Amino acid sequence: MTTGRLWVDGALVDDPTVPVVRADDHGLVVGDGVFETVEVADGKPFALTRHLRRLRDSARGLGLEIDDAFVRKGIDAVLVDAPARARLRITVTGGPSPYGSDRGDATPTVMIATGPLPVWPPTTDVAVVPWTRNERSATAGLKTTSYADNVVALRYAHDRGAAEAVFANTRDEVCEGTGSNLFFEYDGALVTPPLDSGCLGGITRELLIEWLRDDGVPVHELATPIAAFHRTREAFITSTTRGVQPIRAIDGAPLAQAPGPLTERAAAVFARRAAADSDP
Repeated sequence: MTTGRLWVDGALVDDPTVPVVRADDHGLVVGDGVFETVEVADGKPFALTRHLRRLRDSARGLGLEIDDAFVRKGIDAVLVDAPARARLRITVTGGPSPYGSDRGDATPTVMIATGPLPVWPPTTDVAVVPWTRNERSATAGLKTTSYADNVVALRYAHDRGAAEAVFANTRDEVCEGTGSNLFFEYDGALVTPPLDSGCLGGITRELLIEWLRDDGVPVHELATPIAAFHRTREAFITSTTRGVQPIRAIDGAPLAQAPGPLTERAAAVFARRAAADSDP
């Protein structure tokens, strides 16, 4: 367990050496689970209502039901004496089940933990990977614990000096990063892949689109070929832990603007609106 507090199925776990997951938990056996990562700023979880909504939606996509009040009880428990800045991780799995894809009838396992929040550099490099997201997958758009594809893709990116990997989908359209959404300049406008591209509906993505449009900045959810991403003048990624982070280079080729005016406007709008409301 990383440094922080851990709550499992209704109880705090003070000893990090105590086993907390059974060997036959379906989350461990087949990756049958969902999760959320929430930023804790000034001791408060940011956009928690939206994160819990997505957690419930992802769980229902797997056929799991989540008790919202129970999860909130665990969140309150781990945030007691939490650092002003931290990462909150909520994980729900299928619980003890038969070995195999069939899920048993046990109660889901619920784990909530706090840990350090990364400090990211002002810009990042990305690498486009040779594997694709399947926009027609049964789990497309769900935030599941099945992250093996992301592990392989991120290693590919790191081996090439990049900090994030970028997937196209099966239609060779821009999709998403391993843990981030993509925004970039296309014909002078700011675009982001639509949800039917197979990308995850990120909370930061969702808020940024709303807030930019409120501010009079057009954002187009547009399917675009991956080749267009390589030709962009400026781009950035969004995520819970990164906020708005400009992309410096794609596959080793520096962008013309890092950050560019679209990126700077997006970052300023997001910072202002996020500071004004911890649960927008």
